[in-house]
Amino acid sequence: MSNDQAQTTGKPQKPKFRWTEDAIYTNLSYLTMVLPGTIWLILFAYLPMPGIIMAFKNYRLQKPPADHWIQNRFIYSLIESPWVGLDNFRYLINPVNLDNTIMFVRNTVLYNLLFMVVGLVASVALAVIIYELTNRFWAKLYHSIFFLPFFISWVVVAYVVYALANNTGIINTLLASWNMPPLEIYKEKIYWPFIFLFANLWKYTGNGSILYLAIITGIDRQLYEAAAIDGASKWQQFWNITLPQLIPTIVLLQILAVGRIFGSDFDMFYTLPAGSAMVRDVTTTIDIYVFNMLRSTSPLGYPAAAALLQSVLGFILILVTNYIVRKTRPEMALF
Repeated sequence: MSNDQAQTTGKPQKPKFRWTEDAIYTNLSYLTMVLPGTIWLILFAYLPMPGIIMAFKNYRLQKPPADHWIQNRFIYSLIESPWVGLDNFRYLINPVNLDNTIMFVRNTVLYNLLFMVVGLVASVALAVIIYELTNRFWAKLYHSIFFLPFFISWVVVAYVVYALANNTGIINTLLASWNMPPLEIYKEKIYWPFIFLFANLWKYTGNGSILYLAIITGIDRQLYEAAAIDGASKWQQFWNITLPQLIPTIVLLQILAVGRIFGSDFDMFYTLPAGSAMVRDVTTTIDIYVFNMLRSTSPLGYPAAAALLQSVLGFILILVTNYIVRKTRPEMALF
């Protein structure tokens, strides 16, 4: 559209962006920063995506004939295995497995809801507390102490828990010296929701508080000074100044967290119970269920169907949650 046509129609002309050499050079630093993440997504998210059809096939590993154009056993088996439609999904909800499926879904969803709510409160609280410390040295030291567990392997944590709470562990040794009954966490189900919650908070609170702390640090300090002059308490300053600034980020992170509600921290749920069958009903999640099926003699289509259903439901939840947010607070929606 020419300038004369734009003036005639009364519509402003929107300039077109073109990726010229100058534009690429200008944005080269940003393109370089996203390159590792792009490569990771291509290798581990997009290239394996054709394997989704395994959920709809009776997959059996086969050796390709010598004259076949595909010599990779996995790809050849993926193509040649017979289609079974939705039979693999029906396995998850048949009367024999339905109770187990409900139990695993219940554990996964409830644990994630617990971690989302308590973890959010703990991360925001830690960020506010560290920000309020007037001594920057102690603030950085405390934040480093809380952030350090993020780098510790769950295998190490599992051995620490076992050393503390097994029959001859430190805790039971102390209880025996006080003539108290032993604490048998690997036999009693009631302890594990608290153990998982404490372990999750211990490992992820420091890491989760980083983003909130960065946002709080960017808030104009004069707002707090003006509120203090008007007689606002620390709680009122948090409620009327800090929290409104954090809400957009909180909403965004919770939308993404809802999408992971059917997933779980596999390392934590697999290593901490140490394979105890007596607490299986409260420690097994969907990811552990899929992994156990992979280790068993079950057809590979069963865990593939469970994993695909897990991903599809998470994607649907993101869309639904984002739709609700967009209807109520459009400026906070993810897309």
